[in-house]
Amino acid sequence: MSKTVELARHLEKLHINNMYKTDFYWTWDKTDDEIDAVFTVADALRDLRERNKSTKIFNSGLGISLFRDNSTRTRFSFASACNFLGLEEQVLDEKKSQIAHGETVRETANMVSFMADVIGIRDDMYIHQGHEYQKTFMDALEEGYRDGILEQQPTLVNLQCDVDHPTQCMADMLHVIHYFGGVENLKGKKVAMTWAYSPSYGKPLSVPQGVIGLFTRFGMDVTLAHPEGYDVFPEVEEIARKNCEKYGSKFHKTNSMAEAFKDADIVYPKSWAPFKAMEKRSELYVKGDQKGIDELEKELLAIFERTYGKIKRRDGIGDAKKVARAALHTTPAASVSAAPVPAGPDYLLVDGYNVIFAWDALRRLADGSLDAARRRLMDILCNYAGYKRCVPILVFDAYKVRGGAREVEKYHNLYVVYTREAETADMYIERATHELAREHRTRVVSSDGAEQIIVMGHGALRVSARAFEEEVNAVEKEIREFLEQ
Repeated sequence: MSKTVELARHLEKLHINNMYKTDFYWTWDKTDDEIDAVFTVADALRDLRERNKSTKIFNSGLGISLFRDNSTRTRFSFASACNFLGLEEQVLDEKKSQIAHGETVRETANMVSFMADVIGIRDDMYIHQGHEYQKTFMDALEEGYRDGILEQQPTLVNLQCDVDHPTQCMADMLHVIHYFGGVENLKGKKVAMTWAYSPSYGKPLSVPQGVIGLFTRFGMDVTLAHPEGYDVFPEVEEIARKNCEKYGSKFHKTNSMAEAFKDADIVYPKSWAPFKAMEKRSELYVKGDQKGIDELEKELLAIFERTYGKIKRRDGIGDAKKVARAALHTTPAASVSAAPVPAGPDYLLVDGYNVIFAWDALRRLADGSLDAARRRLMDILCNYAGYKRCVPILVFDAYKVRGGAREVEKYHNLYVVYTREAETADMYIERATHELAREHRTRVVSSDGAEQIIVMGHGALRVSARAFEEEVNAVEKEIREFLEQ
C-alpha cells in the first residue's frame, strides 16, 4: 500500500467539511483537524511527486497572485503550487492594471476572478491594513458570486498579511514534524523565535506572530526574544497563551538572546520592525500622507544606522577576513593556487555562552553572576591554551554584553571577542573559521548542531561543549600531576 493511500485513509477520519470554499487567513482560525489535513495533503502530494505521479486535479483555471510587497520564496512557491495542481498562475500587477486609473477593489476583484479557483494575496507592510485589504477583496468576490456576476467563488490563500504568514509557518512546522519524527515527539521541544539583524529594517511582524500562534499548538516551549520596542501584536501573544492552556505548551518573552538560545532545540531568527514605527507608518498610510511615510522611512533608517551601523552591501567573505584578523592580530598570507595544508599555531574558537550553559559548574555560577561565569571560563581557557600551546579565542555574543561595536580584549594569552550588537557568536565563529581553517588547524567548541555542520564544511574540527569539558578536566589533571612532581 502506497504512502498516499495511507494518508488518504487518515484524511477520511478528519472533520474537514467546513474547509471547502473557505478562505485561509490565519492558522489559529483553523481547527486541529484542519491543520492536520493540510499537512496530510502536503505529504501525499510530496509522495506522488517523488513517485512521478500526476498531481493535477484541474484541467483549466487560474490561480491569481497579487503581491503588494516584494517576495521571492512565497511568489515561486505559489506559482509552483498552481502548476502542481493544473492551474495557470496569472500575476496581477497593480501598476499595469486599471487600478492605477481609479478602478475600485470591488471591480478589480470581480474582473480578474471569472476563471479563478484561488487568489493568493500578500499585503503585509501596514499594521491593521493588510488583513483588511484581503477581507475587502474577498468580500467583493462573495458579493459578486451572490449577485450572479461570478459563476464560482474563488478561495483566498493568505500569502502574508500584517498578522500572519500561514504558508511559511506551516511549511516550517511540517519540516519540524518530519525532522523530529512525528507530532508526538514535539512536546517539550524548545523553540527560540528571535529577532535578527537585517539591512532591510522595515520588515513586517507576521512571521514571529505566525510562529508563536502555530508552534504553541504542538506542546512546544516557545520563547519570543527581541530587543526592547520590537514587540508583536498583544492579541497574537494572547492566542499563544491560550494555546499553552489548551495544549500544555509554554510561551515566554525575553529581551535576552542568550536566554532564548539556552537549551533550544530549534532557533528561528527573523528580522522585524519596531511595533510603534509600524503603527505610525500605518496611520500615515490611512491618511494618504506619502510625504509623511517617506520622512518616517528616513527617520527610521537614521535610527537604525545609529544603532547597528550604516547599511552597505558587502561580499561577506572579505568582511570575515577583516574580522578574523582584527581579533587574531594576524597578517594576510601570500596567495597560493592550491589549498594550503594547515600549518603554524592551532586555533581554538569557543562559543562562550554555549559552554557556560552546557557545563554544570559554570551554569550554577552564572545563576548568581554571569560575569563571574565568564571570568571563570576565561581563566580555564588560559590554563588550557598555555598547556596545549594553541591560540584561544573566546566569543560572547552582544545580547548579554551590550555595546554597539565589536570589541576585542586580550586577557593573558586569551583573545576575548564581544560581538557587535545583533551579531551572534555563531555568526562570528562561522566567518572566522572560513578564514582560519584554510591556513591553520582550527577547532570549534560548541554544541550547536547547525554551527557544527557549518564549521566542518569550512574545514574546521568541531567538539561538543560536553566533550571539551572532559578534555579540560584531563588537562587540569595533568597540570596538577606535573606540579606535584
